[in-house]
Amino acid sequence: MEERSSYRTVVLSDIHLGSRFSKVKEVGDFLSSVDCERLIFNGDTIDGWQLQKKEDAFWGTEHSRFFRIIMKMVEKHGTEVFFLRGNHDDFLDKIIPMSMGKLNILKDMILESGSDKYFVTHGDVFDSITSNMKWVARLGDVVYNILLRINVMYNRIQSWRGRPYYSFSQAIKNSVKKAVSNASDFDKMLTDMARTKGCQGVICGHIHRPEDRFIDGVRYLNSGDWVETMSALAEDFDGNWKILMYKEL
Repeated sequence: MEERSSYRTVVLSDIHLGSRFSKVKEVGDFLSSVDCERLIFNGDTIDGWQLQKKEDAFWGTEHSRFFRIIMKMVEKHGTEVFFLRGNHDDFLDKIIPMSMGKLNILKDMILESGSDKYFVTHGDVFDSITSNMKWVARLGDVVYNILLRINVMYNRIQSWRGRPYYSFSQAIKNSVKKAVSNASDFDKMLTDMARTKGCQGVICGHIHRPEDRFIDGVRYLNSGDWVETMSALAEDFDGNWKILMYKEL
């Protein structure tokens, strides 16, 4: 990742800093490889749920590097940075909205891209379980972290056997998230909300599944996550969007 790519906008979500399974080094490497005018962290950047659990929380030198990279982008390249609130960093509710120079902390935002407008939101408020049954969401988070631990051990054995990496934790989470999404019409509610706000698209995260598709004429973009998928969204200077996968860079 030696060549730096330039974009108008880069969107990342669900980094979950504070969780032992956050790919903080990889996201730091990714940010070091791009230049952009706007950098949007679309929710769950810091995992407040994990930081509350002393036995599970983790904060090291790579986390400090992560924030140094962001400040360098602001100071050297004039990048405008937006931190949007997610369900795992809902502690931001206490200070939203706040702006300090090029740094902004918001609940959600409307982004102009070419001739279109996009409603940018983490998306948790459109997840019926996260919004209405928080204890179920927290239980699911505990189970997911257990699966991630098992996944680490499983893939060590796979490595010893010379077999490729496989994430059954991600496969299970994708199945569950897909079922929840279908049950709550998560993506349909998001695109409907974008339409009511006069937007031609929606940019979200939350379900840890990168996507780019149209729903009833409204573009649905999901930036994925930095726990397993390691993906981001990027807009070029002509207003074209694409999904960036860390593994392919």
